[in-house]
Amino acid sequence: MGFSKWIGASIGWSFGGPIGAIIGMAVGSLLDSSAKSGSSFTQSQTPTRSGDFEVSLLVLASIVIKADGKQDQREMDFVRAQFVQMYGKERANQAFKLFKEISKQSNISTRQVCLQIRQMMDHASRLQLIHFLFGIAKSDNHVDETEVKAIASIASYLGINLRDFESIKAMFYKSSDMAYKILEIDASATQSEIKAAYRRMAKKYHPDKVLHLGKEHQKGAEEKFRKVQEAYEQLQK
Repeated sequence: MGFSKWIGASIGWSFGGPIGAIIGMAVGSLLDSSAKSGSSFTQSQTPTRSGDFEVSLLVLASIVIKADGKQDQREMDFVRAQFVQMYGKERANQAFKLFKEISKQSNISTRQVCLQIRQMMDHASRLQLIHFLFGIAKSDNHVDETEVKAIASIASYLGINLRDFESIKAMFYKSSDMAYKILEIDASATQSEIKAAYRRMAKKYHPDKVLHLGKEHQKGAEEKFRKVQEAYEQLQK
């Protein structure tokens, strides 16, 4: 599949607003002048599709990777590996070309990008974005504080509350209170409160919540769901 065809087939609402401008600039670096009109596409009110989620990942991932002042090759490799796993090698290669061009841009407004995503994307999909971003940050085996702050800022702009942010963050850290944080409860919670929290979080993180994004995004959703189950089992012991 040619690059321009992939772009046209994959992206819906994300070709408008600030994200559209970012993508238009990146595409302009890869295609001839006839393809640069991508930045003038207008934003539609269509539901979030796989392509919209994919482009949102590319833009936000570029912000997180640059948060600590450097681009670690392991983080770049993680992004590419995730795209190969989700989309297959051909589509992943096209996406990664776009990602590298986006990463070269120095004037991306985190706030403007996130506000567009918040307006157009459902809550479950936004939670999945945060999960993916922590995966990138952890891919070099060290989550730098600047990366955590960048993801926290993104989460805030995306309308993700602090408890949900800490829940996903806890999935990437080993600590004595990790299970409690994942289930969004205090260490003093009773057995009935733990069970109620498990049911609530299992519903919130259920893979079916992001079925509309396509089967390629199910693995990440299943990983969150599995972490909730593991947290519950740990507290039950």
